Amino acid sequence: MPIDNTEVRSWFLKHLPDDWYQLTEGDDSEIQVLVDRDEIVVIGPIPSPETANDADEDAVEAARDEAVKAWRQETRDGRMEIASTAQGKFGKHVSWGASTGGDRFLFTHISVPTMTRLKITERRVLDTLVDSGVASSRSEALAWCVRYAGRREEQWLNDLRDAFKSVASVRDKGPAA
Repeated sequence: MPIDNTEVRSWFLKHLPDDWYQLTEGDDSEIQVLVDRDEIVVIGPIPSPETANDADEDAVEAARDEAVKAWRQETRDGRMEIASTAQGKFGKHVSWGASTGGDRFLFTHISVPTMTRLKITERRVLDTLVDSGVASSRSEALAWCVRYAGRREEQWLNDLRDAFKSVASVRDKGPAA
């Protein structure tokens, strides 16, 4: 049975220092806590750095990179302590990230291999992505397809997750074995 995302989110919101993330009017909905079978990822907004010339995209990108590196270094010990406690409580690896200026940065997140069997028509899709330079391997092409479907079908996937919660609730109320 998957861990309830609401429980994990509440736990992290109680344990995160108030000064780590820059929230609009204290709106903690800006902090993302993502949970799957293997990992918990916590991502929150940090202040967007000011640059002398916001028209210079390279300067803006460099300033954001530096701001994220500084935040990562400043919060390292605290993040490690919270992650250690959370890993003991939830039994999952904890990864961290920050967002600034519309960009998301993830640190030490895990990449989990999966096995799949594909028919020739499905392999052709992956090979087309590789041959066209969209991906460098079938593995990368498959990851690209999953990200693409996740963005395009987000509402449908959310509806499916909600339906699963309803099924789990009904199953839990059923007769004991």
